[in-house]
Amino acid sequence: MSVKNGLEKIIAKRLESSGRMTFAEFMEICLYEPDLGYYTSPGRKVGGEGDFYTSISVHAAFGRVIAREIAQMWRCLGSPQEFTLVECGAGNGRLACDIMDYLSEREKGAYEATRLLLLEREPTLQDAQREQLYPHLSRIGWLSPGEFLSTMKIKNGCVYSNELLDSFPVHRVVMTDEGLKEIYVVMKEGGLSDEAGEISTTAITGYLERAGVRLLAGQMGEINLRALEWLESMTGVIERGFILTVDYGFTATELFAPHRKQGTLLCYHRHQVEENPYIRLGEQDITSHVDFTSLMKRGEEIGLRSEWFGEQYRFLLSCGLVEELENIERSEADDQEKLRLRLALKKLIMPEGGMGDIFKVLIQSKGIHGAKLLSHGGIAGLPA
Repeated sequence: MSVKNGLEKIIAKRLESSGRMTFAEFMEICLYEPDLGYYTSPGRKVGGEGDFYTSISVHAAFGRVIAREIAQMWRCLGSPQEFTLVECGAGNGRLACDIMDYLSEREKGAYEATRLLLLEREPTLQDAQREQLYPHLSRIGWLSPGEFLSTMKIKNGCVYSNELLDSFPVHRVVMTDEGLKEIYVVMKEGGLSDEAGEISTTAITGYLERAGVRLLAGQMGEINLRALEWLESMTGVIERGFILTVDYGFTATELFAPHRKQGTLLCYHRHQVEENPYIRLGEQDITSHVDFTSLMKRGEEIGLRSEWFGEQYRFLLSCGLVEELENIERSEADDQEKLRLRLALKKLIMPEGGMGDIFKVLIQSKGIHGAKLLSHGGIAGLPA
């Protein structure tokens, strides 16, 4: 491998001393190495000038509908005077701003009770977040994940994330004639390559057993142990409240289905899909689909209740997207602008090319019985 940048030097040095590293170690370096990783280096990642779009990029209605459900969560908790809202991985702060804007406009009681904490591994994002959230700064604080976990206890609140878990480093595995093997990153002929070896941790086999998954011969898959660790840590901080997770993924049966023989690992660079993770180190996103079955099962083991799980379009329509569309129609925008906004909202809910079905929403609760969320109502004509 020709050493072109700091990340390549770091990886080459570690491989020189160890001979190989798990893909999770490699992915951690590429995405999160301080000042050099994809998420910890300067540059716009989201939107037309970045590498990919998210639901936040499409329209403010996405955050406003989430805010409707968050306000309902506040009521389910008894409308407490102190309500802690936590966003993990807030990016430029756009989603947090849309949520706080809605609460301040339409849910005064919830807004006045809310303190929003933004958890970030990359402190340089604070400037962009402060600018976005300027009208709400008196209600906002910043913590690193480590500070949050070591100092906070949430009496009543909600932890939410959007497209966070798909960016966690994953282990890669493959089923061989000799049984399950882990895929390691090695140096071969001057470049990075794959090599199968023994499983690095029994947590991987435990993960597959919990999910009820057995890969077929030659089939590959990704094991996101970090997602379960994240869920456990957030659960430990919450006394009463909710965890709301939005991401693209499937149930374990769908995710590890035989037709996904190569797994779901992909890279994104300037809105182009790339399958090779060993190029453009630190300059392209590396991601894999989320296994929601494992999140739900692990959640149940540690005291969480799965309140709702389903496609993004069902969640948005159940929680008030139609009302947001009606507000657009009643606005003073001209007909061309209204059409543009309708098409943007359509992208949030349409399957097969839109974001409506590939993205899922999972709501888990702790210490609450009989919660009546907006998402529980379902959509007329469709099962909840």
